[in-house]
Amino acid sequence: MIDSPFHNTASQGENPMATAVQPLYPEADTRHQFNDWFREEFDKLMEERRQAHVPKLAIIATQGNLDSAYPPFILSSTAAALGWEVSIFFTFYGLELLRKELDLGISPLGNPAMPMRMPFGPEWFQAVNWKIPNAVKSTIPGFEAMAAAMMNRTLKNKGVASVADLRALCLEAEVKFSACQMTVDLFGYRREEFMEGVHEWVGATSFLPVAAEADVTLFM
Repeated sequence: MIDSPFHNTASQGENPMATAVQPLYPEADTRHQFNDWFREEFDKLMEERRQAHVPKLAIIATQGNLDSAYPPFILSSTAAALGWEVSIFFTFYGLELLRKELDLGISPLGNPAMPMRMPFGPEWFQAVNWKIPNAVKSTIPGFEAMAAAMMNRTLKNKGVASVADLRALCLEAEVKFSACQMTVDLFGYRREEFMEGVHEWVGATSFLPVAAEADVTLFM
């Protein structure tokens, strides 16, 4: 309760309407001074509320490729380390990120932003970005498997944690994993195929309120 510099001097049994409200302090007898006091108290309350607020992050993960797996887990683990409440809703191909055994591939086809660099050899050789046309990529057998192997090798060489390690870190930090039950039914998945630690199996109607209350909501 805010202590106001104003108080009613009416004693018990007296008509409060018959007794004028007297300022507790002589300098608080003007509207300007009262406004200053009110702003100060209001700012204090808002600052207390801001400090007590726990930020919330909601992520909707829809992709199941190797390169698409890193953003949701990196952002989630980072936010959780900062003390945020984090929830991830895995839907459609994003459910691949919840499988017990991760076997994530990557496709450079139609992705001109993806660099094609060798994860081995001298530095000058690794720095070369091989501009391979899509027409060639699509005709070489096993090209996507090779690209995934090269990406995993590059991640390991650079000391980047694996997707499995980041996922485990998120669970340790109490990030909530929500699986889309509609997608499970649509693709004929079985819950036994997925990892332990899934917080809930729900639909969009259950996750949308979580996203609405979040300070930050991301679609990936």
